Parts: sequence; C-alpha cells; structure tokens
Amino acid sequence: MAVLWRSFSLYSPFHLSVPPKPIYSYSSPSSCTCSSSSSMEAPPQGYRRNIFSASRLDIPSAWQMPQGGIDDNEDPKVAALRELKEETGVSSAEILAEVPYWLTYDFPPEVRAKLKHQWGSDWKGQAQKWFLLKFTGKEEEINLLGDGSEKPEFGEWSWMTPEQIVEHAVDFKKPVYNKVLEVFTPYLH
Repeated sequence: MAVLWRSFSLYSPFHLSVPPKPIYSYSSPSSCTCSSSSSMEAPPQGYRRNIFSASRLDIPSAWQMPQGGIDDNEDPKVAALRELKEETGVSSAEILAEVPYWLTYDFPPEVRAKLKHQWGSDWKGQAQKWFLLKFTGKEEEINLLGDGSEKPEFGEWSWMTPEQIVEHAVDFKKPVYNKVLEVFTPYLH
C-alpha cells in the first residue's frame, strides 16, 4: 500500500510572528517536482499574513508546517483538517486554497535510513497535497499535544512570515516550501 502525504499551512491575519530558534540543516541536494500553477483571488487588504510553524520533538531546531498521512479512500481536504486537529489541537480553521497538483521531495540518505528504521518501509520521499487554511479560533486552542489520538510531534510553535518559513525549514523541504508559497502568494501579501 502506498502512503501519500500532504501538508498544509495555517495562517492567521491577526498575529505577529515570533522568531524561532536556529534551524538544523541537512546538506543533501533536493528537488521539487510539480506541474502547472494556479491563480487565486486577492487577499483582504490591510492584514499581514503569518504562517503556523512548529519545531519537531525529535529534532528541536527543525521547524516545519504540520503534515501527515492521508488514509485509504480519504479526501485530502478531510485529511488536512483531521491531521491539523491531531497534531495541533486546532479545529477552528477553514480551507481557503489548495495547490492544484501534488508536490514531491526526496529524503536525504541519512533521513531515509532513519525513517526506514522508524517506519519499517523504505520510502524514497514524500508526495504532498498542500492546503492553505485560515485560523478562525483563539491561540488558546493551539495544543501541541494535539487531540490525544496520536503521539505528539512538536515542541514549540510560532507564527512566521513566508520568508521565515523557508529560512527555517530543513534544506530538503525548501524547494517544496518555495513552490507552495509561490502558489499561495496572493493570500500571503
């Protein structure tokens, strides 16, 4: 059975970003595979957009946007909302946009070896379906213990600008993050 992964970004027009700790960086080359681009409506005027990012418990200086698996026969939009709640406790969010194609990246050899040991399977990388979600709740709702249905993945969280997201991501995810943010730019500026 192939497991497809998707990621999503969560933004709030009401919060200022907090600078995170320095990022752990992988030195392996990476690539981003994608197809055509998409046009979207302009965002509301007068708001500074920030994106939810969290540091991994297993690599505390590795910041990323939440991501997770899509179950068999599960709609990717449903999976995005389910995974968001499982990983962050957030259920107050609405989907604004999606990247209209799948993006992929390859794991660096050391990450692939670690994940092969953890997962028991040898995936060369991840295929992701990205969604932009608007946070409609209050920050008190954010709980990195999640909803209790899964083992916690994150130790800290922060609102970041799009530029900070890319800067603090591990190297092998940066091409995908750049492509995602390029597609979501109309909503983020």
